[in-house]
Amino acid sequence: MLKKVFIGGPFKSYVDPMTNVLKPLYKKQFLALIEFFEIRGCSIHNAHQRESWGENFWEPDDCTKLDYDEIAKSDIFIAFPGSPASPGTHIEIGWASALHKKIILLLENGKYYAHLVKGLHTMADVEYIYFDETEDYLSQLEKMFPLKETITV
Repeated sequence: MLKKVFIGGPFKSYVDPMTNVLKPLYKKQFLALIEFFEIRGCSIHNAHQRESWGENFWEPDDCTKLDYDEIAKSDIFIAFPGSPASPGTHIEIGWASALHKKIILLLENGKYYAHLVKGLHTMADVEYIYFDETEDYLSQLEKMFPLKETITV
């Protein structure tokens, strides 16, 4: 049973330099994932939300160990690897694969991704979801994690 989900993806490169917060498109993508898993009863770890979408960046000594520990406790790791590549997210992908976590990578159609990301499934439990719009990956996730209907008598 899926209980704890780590949601990763680019952060600082997605922050608007004028507002110092995550650009609305990317915030929408992360919020959609958070909501998707929360309505399935999962607890979520997401640095973007934890750090107020960029308003309250944590220091490296604080966030690094916490993110590693949260990946270790997670049932599933899901992330946007970033294109161009997000160095932090790629480190998290490495941790998740080394910790033998189920990994789902969300890859935007038409973007370039490193060969080691596209070939990671040869060494780890990885599913790739290619998408154009948020609804594309949500519909694929729905097939993987259908919402169970609750029947009350």
